[in-house]
Amino acid sequence: MVVSADFASDSYFDLVSDGIALLFNLLPAVHSGRDESVEILKKGNLLGVSPGGVREAFFSDENYNLLWGNRKGFAQVAIDAKVPIIPLFTQNIREGYRTLGKIGFFRWFYEHSLLLLIPVYGGFPVKLHTYVGDPIPYDPNITATELVEKTKIALETLRDRHQKLPGSILRALLERFDKHQKED
Repeated sequence: MVVSADFASDSYFDLVSDGIALLFNLLPAVHSGRDESVEILKKGNLLGVSPGGVREAFFSDENYNLLWGNRKGFAQVAIDAKVPIIPLFTQNIREGYRTLGKIGFFRWFYEHSLLLLIPVYGGFPVKLHTYVGDPIPYDPNITATELVEKTKIALETLRDRHQKLPGSILRALLERFDKHQKED
């Protein structure tokens, strides 16, 4: 059986970065609403979604806190498509690139304009390892709010099990060369 994987993306990135747009075209990425996402899943394909989106990518910190706000769309899509949610966590993902998102002006500007004007630095060759959690099975009796909470707990469990907190660029760089690192 062949299963393709799509990734839901913010249309903002296609406007801002040709490199990101090219990457999304290769993956492939879709700018999908709920109906299109449900159809992708009903066809048996996988769909990667980052509920925190741009806000979490640029404004979360070295403690890997989830910044989902009241986002429930991903959970409703999974319920409508009658599919499980498979949580993924990538160790050291925040250490490869850093942003100056903690500076209040940048956050204020983004929240008021939805335009990213945030300096990014990095490209550090840190050790990345993606962990796949246990699927959260489809349950016809669960609400989107309850499914969001289950998903948060699953991701936080993966984070707490596999990420040394607070994150450290130096530690993540050294892990690349550690031959005795514990395999999970």
